[in-house]
Amino acid sequence: MTTETLTIARLGSGGDGIAEAAGGPVYVPFTLPGETAAVARVKNHGTVMSMSVVSPERAEPPCVHFGPDGRNGTCGGCTLQHASDALYHNFKRSLVVNALKAKGLVPEVAPLVIARPGERRRVVFTVRRTEKEMLLGFNQAGSHHIVSIDHCPISSDGIVSMLAAIRRVAAAIATSAEPFRVTVLETLSGLDLAFEGVKKVGDKERRAVTECILSLRGIARVSSDGEVLIEPQKPVIDFSGVRVFPPAGGFTQATKPAEDAMADLVLAALGKARRVADLFAGSGTFALRIARQAKVHAVEGEEKALKALDQAARNTQSLKPVTVERRDLFRRPLMASELKVFDAVVFDPPRAGAEDQCRELARSGVKTIVAVSCNPVSLARDLAILTAAGYRIRLVTPIDQFLWSAHVEAVAVLEK
Repeated sequence: MTTETLTIARLGSGGDGIAEAAGGPVYVPFTLPGETAAVARVKNHGTVMSMSVVSPERAEPPCVHFGPDGRNGTCGGCTLQHASDALYHNFKRSLVVNALKAKGLVPEVAPLVIARPGERRRVVFTVRRTEKEMLLGFNQAGSHHIVSIDHCPISSDGIVSMLAAIRRVAAAIATSAEPFRVTVLETLSGLDLAFEGVKKVGDKERRAVTECILSLRGIARVSSDGEVLIEPQKPVIDFSGVRVFPPAGGFTQATKPAEDAMADLVLAALGKARRVADLFAGSGTFALRIARQAKVHAVEGEEKALKALDQAARNTQSLKPVTVERRDLFRRPLMASELKVFDAVVFDPPRAGAEDQCRELARSGVKTIVAVSCNPVSLARDLAILTAAGYRIRLVTPIDQFLWSAHVEAVAVLEK
């Protein structure tokens, strides 16, 4: 380890400050462009020892668990609480702009749809039993150390107010001192707790969880690795008036405002399209909204999510026809010949993107395509495939859903 004085040139894609030094770039967490610091360096990673020049864009972090001086260690849930709103918002938008530029794409990119504190309805915590307590929080960046939290400014009041209850349920289900995870989703009927990685859940733990839940209010369901242990009430989420019962541990957008913003962009782009394919449809985030105005064919590889979508469509009046198809679109994308019957296509794949599906879309001639993505790099690759086939990118809108992190969503509208 050596100590050097370094000046931060820019923010990297992960949110760390980057300084140019002998031997290459050095990544320094919790720093901002223009700052100069004495840095303890190990290879290409640096830790700030002291700061001599501080950026005027530096802000006071709103959370005591954030940063190198955070209580109980540095919480790994956020990386950019120390940046001003203006710098942070520009950084988020630049992640999309730069990824597109890397593929030779320079479309119009709208201002960032911003996120606000307290909006997160879905949060993933790490949990571990110790001799003294039940740790529940986030892993310190690059570490297995759990920073146990007592509040969280990104999370909804409905989750934060139930942290003690979540710990009680975690203590009931824990079978060892090994760490495990719990995904907490706030639904209209209560919290949905989906545990993962709990080893050998037996009758003892099942009884303990049941007794715990019966003494609590506000928890709708508890599951372990997809198996429902107790469900006092069915968890309910609402897609613009369509009630959906999501599967245990199933994917849901992390915030309602971001979901609504994405859905509004999708619906506006579809216009008067009469028949739409929704690919990677999940539990119906877009399909069930689209069905208010057009016929929808929803394609999804996860069986339980597709069943939730189908059930919601069948039990909701005033929707256009919704058909469903279980299909692994990575292994078997919809072919160009199958896509030609649609006026428009929406796709919202996992982080890997939809490369093979986009090659078929490029051959299909579908008039309107809306791409929804949580990864600017795979989105740029997919859009490059489509533009090479004659599609024009009308607009790309970046959307912040994971506040104070380096993750950004985007909706791209293409037409031919």
